[in-house]
Amino acid sequence: MKTWNAKKEDYESNRNWYLVDAQGQSVGRLSSKIAKILTGKNKPTYTPHVDTGDMVVVINADKVTMTGKKWLDKKYYRRSRFFGSLKETTAKEMLTKNPTFILQDSVQGMLPKTKLGNKMLSKLKLYAGSEHPHQAQNPQILQ
Repeated sequence: MKTWNAKKEDYESNRNWYLVDAQGQSVGRLSSKIAKILTGKNKPTYTPHVDTGDMVVVINADKVTMTGKKWLDKKYYRRSRFFGSLKETTAKEMLTKNPTFILQDSVQGMLPKTKLGNKMLSKLKLYAGSEHPHQAQNPQILQ
């Protein structure tokens, strides 16, 4: 008996769309649910080397919560290739500058660090407000 494997052609054309409201939800718990949908682990046809996941639209990404003192203690680092160029930003500052980055960075850390992971991350659509341009895809609301 042969083992069944998913094929890329079967999943590229018919992806489901999910709508997630991030208001009042914890960053880590929400990110793990989103990463599970993006990778396709919520389906019985999950195959590690094929992108079987679905599209996810997140609204109200600026209204996520963090437990404890993470708004002040959590740091995001960036640097150029020059010496002494390390810059750090707290989560509270990042929320005012780029509110969607917090969720994007968290979800990206939970996906594979390969070309396949980059493709999975491109299926994530983040919006700071409650409006999004994906009404035509009829996204299912995800609790």
